[in-house]
Amino acid sequence: MIDGLGVVGWGVGGIEAESVMLGQQISMVLPKVVGFKLVGELPAHTTATDLVLTCTALLRKRGVVGQFVEFFGPGCQNLSLTDRATIANMSPEYGATMGYFPVDSQTIDYLRTTGADEHRIAIIESYLKAQGLFRVYDGSQQDPNYSGAIMELDLSTITPCLSGPKRPHDHVPLAKMQSDFKACLSNKVGFKGYDIAADKHGATSKFTYQGVDHELKHGSVVIAAITSCTNTSNPHVMLQAGLLAKNAVLKGLSTPNYLKTSLSPGSGVVTSYLNSSGVSEYLDKLGFTTAGYGCMTCIGNSGEIPDEVTKAINDEDLVVSAVLSGNRNFEGRVHPSTRANYLASPPLVVAYALAGTVDIDFETQPIGNDTEGNPVFLRDIWPSRHDV
Repeated sequence: MIDGLGVVGWGVGGIEAESVMLGQQISMVLPKVVGFKLVGELPAHTTATDLVLTCTALLRKRGVVGQFVEFFGPGCQNLSLTDRATIANMSPEYGATMGYFPVDSQTIDYLRTTGADEHRIAIIESYLKAQGLFRVYDGSQQDPNYSGAIMELDLSTITPCLSGPKRPHDHVPLAKMQSDFKACLSNKVGFKGYDIAADKHGATSKFTYQGVDHELKHGSVVIAAITSCTNTSNPHVMLQAGLLAKNAVLKGLSTPNYLKTSLSPGSGVVTSYLNSSGVSEYLDKLGFTTAGYGCMTCIGNSGEIPDEVTKAINDEDLVVSAVLSGNRNFEGRVHPSTRANYLASPPLVVAYALAGTVDIDFETQPIGNDTEGNPVFLRDIWPSRHDV
């Protein structure tokens, strides 16, 4: 995530790290640098998660394994430091050695926010400008000359999306989510298929949990987790999830009692601002109670789902879902019983938990009913950027 701040850094594999610890040398080829130009500004209804999942799909398609990706262009000035960190942190998923944002005024603002000495800040800024390492977006600088390919993305074209059901770079627009899932049921077994016979698409499995009768079907969500460093370090999407939970609870909406929900922020700072903003109680009411800090569901540490749910899944060989705000959704990684795993922004995790299924078109189908029995659509409770 430091790459979003202008600090060059990347990880190495376990074998390489162990070799160095034992005194062995390692070498690497000087990587090519791919330039990824950003222009425009994100639409008001989108999130940094929507952006990073789109970038991941584009970069995987281009092929950037073993390369650096440097984001540049006027669109960078419209991304917060936390938005940049979200993009940089998914570099393993788009295959790059690192994704990097050069130093600009936001880096200096960060130093000032964290209490750095003003004299030291002035020295740092002067040095970076003298060395030509400080980026400005007023048109006075030429674009860098990159050794690799040049890509471009207009931020205004970003739409809400997910990735899945088995890989982080299989981009699915939210508007096409229902049709994409239905297609996956029929497709041959693969990254986008389960080869479920047509006469089994409507299969259901009834069960009782804690005295309440339920019914599972293909696409039913059994795990919903706000997890992983990529998203839980971004206050905007976390507060948006909290406000969505608040709006839902005030409408009388709830999540199924069998649904495995959890919240695992990157640090206690997240708990502090969720408490300060008054949204923690609403996340709690929907089951998104802080279970701990750090990676959990994203690395398979979701914990067990109820035995009754597992039996219902196995009885009808159902393709049930997990929706998580994580980085990785490879089959079997999140949980052995969830064959369809989707990466999504924290607010969309809450939305799918409320709906209880990924087999839904949020534009035309209600997410639930309010206390008076009236249908509630996602657009009725979705918080705006202004709200956040």
